[in-house]
Amino acid sequence: MTYDFIVVGAGSAGAVLANRLSADPNNKVLLLEAGAADHPWTHLPVAYARLIANPAANWLYNAEPEPTTNGRRLPVPRGKLLGGSSAINGLAFVRGQAQDFDTWAQLGNQGWSYDDVLPFFKRMESYQGGGDDRYRGRDGPIKVTDPAPATPLFQALIKAAGEVGIRHNPDYNGATQDGIVMSQASIARGWRMSTARAYLDPARKRPNLRIVTDAHTEAVLLDGRRCVGVRYSVNGRVEEARASRDVVISAGSINSPQLLELSGIGQPDRLEALGIEVKHALPGVGENLRDHYAPRTRWLVGRKGITYNDTARGLGMVKQALRWAFFNDGLLCSVGAPMRAFVFSRDGLAAPDLLLGWVPMFTESTPRGPKIARTAGFTCYAHAMRPESRGSIHITSADAKTPPAIRFNFLSAPVDAELTVKAVRIARSVMTAPAMAPFELTEQAPGPERQTDEQIIEWVKATAETTYHPVGTCKMGIDPMAVVDPRLRVHGIEGLRVADASIMPTLTSGNTNAPSIMIGERASDLILKQ
Repeated sequence: MTYDFIVVGAGSAGAVLANRLSADPNNKVLLLEAGAADHPWTHLPVAYARLIANPAANWLYNAEPEPTTNGRRLPVPRGKLLGGSSAINGLAFVRGQAQDFDTWAQLGNQGWSYDDVLPFFKRMESYQGGGDDRYRGRDGPIKVTDPAPATPLFQALIKAAGEVGIRHNPDYNGATQDGIVMSQASIARGWRMSTARAYLDPARKRPNLRIVTDAHTEAVLLDGRRCVGVRYSVNGRVEEARASRDVVISAGSINSPQLLELSGIGQPDRLEALGIEVKHALPGVGENLRDHYAPRTRWLVGRKGITYNDTARGLGMVKQALRWAFFNDGLLCSVGAPMRAFVFSRDGLAAPDLLLGWVPMFTESTPRGPKIARTAGFTCYAHAMRPESRGSIHITSADAKTPPAIRFNFLSAPVDAELTVKAVRIARSVMTAPAMAPFELTEQAPGPERQTDEQIIEWVKATAETTYHPVGTCKMGIDPMAVVDPRLRVHGIEGLRVADASIMPTLTSGNTNAPSIMIGERASDLILKQ
């Protein structure tokens, strides 16, 4: 069958594209998703804990063992259902700072400065908090809530941060980012606001939009230097679809470069070694991978009844369920890290470069995902927001079902190690400030015995994980390693674009879901105006 547009991937950006492109009834749109249409756990916010290791909704990728992870294979969860990672993530809504997007523009990406992308951030959100209307949207598809610091622990954290020089900033998605505050969240009335709910649900009944789930795209089809369609399989049956205008790959930072390489677009030597015919040489495919490498500092809490370890076990969980049902608050509609602080590593910086995030409980790993531990504790992760270390994602087989090799190359840039140590030290300063004394905290990790930079970095290598923000593997730009141009067109191929987190030239300052949705909005605008 022939469509005007084919969108591969119904995730954070792809669902947006499907909605916006099909809003014109003259556009015939096909949306392909490798995963399922839905999963019962995706709707309850805290149920991300049930999806983090669930193959029914998650690709369950793992990175290759590396020296800077002490040989560990770090988990790389990615959403595999309508809504993609927006349907399984921790729900924090963070745009990033103006400097992030101005940097993109300075790298040659005209139309991607903060002033350029701000209208799309506003268009996509319905912000339920206060804030300045110059920066916030009020009637977009994604409802964004702004919880108050209702518990004594969060109130004390704001005070403790102030004691060490970190201000309280009510709206980090507004004029400035720096400061400590409760996390804004893509949650509405206690339910997750994934792009499946916000963008696809209103568009499902359009006769010009066809959504196919359990459809694994195996290759884009090329006629010379033009993309003319895709080949995909559903339940073992191979099908093809044609696009008269554009194929847009929105499969995410892992699957988008994988699909390009499977289609013969990438580094010739690498493709030839796997027996793949080279259709178009593009050396940047799969390169420039970045993510946040985040150690989790851990603190035992001596005072009882403060953390969810005390208040959400047994009958406590029944009380949490009632709070969610009647008041839309509490653990069940909680963000992954309910409080965060954007901080400066040193004086004189124009914008913060470190992120701290607090989780008011200890969890323990199980085969089904994390669960609440019996020991009462408090976790604070700490990391650099704009790491310079770069890795790669490349296929290891011509079989589309074989996972690619993910190599993060964390801490290869010396500045990343330096900033990680500073972030850990700042986390310690907040947690040991006078305002936190009533909670009787005891440092468990990295532990008081680790004080030197070298000792802290060795602990980081042994324990740190990512914060699940991979970007950059089909980066946007005009340099020889760029994969797409500023209009998101694959260099050298007509009718083929990439629109998802993989096009980010650099990592944004914070969580990447909101910027990925913005990329979907920006891409649809670029396509429709062409």
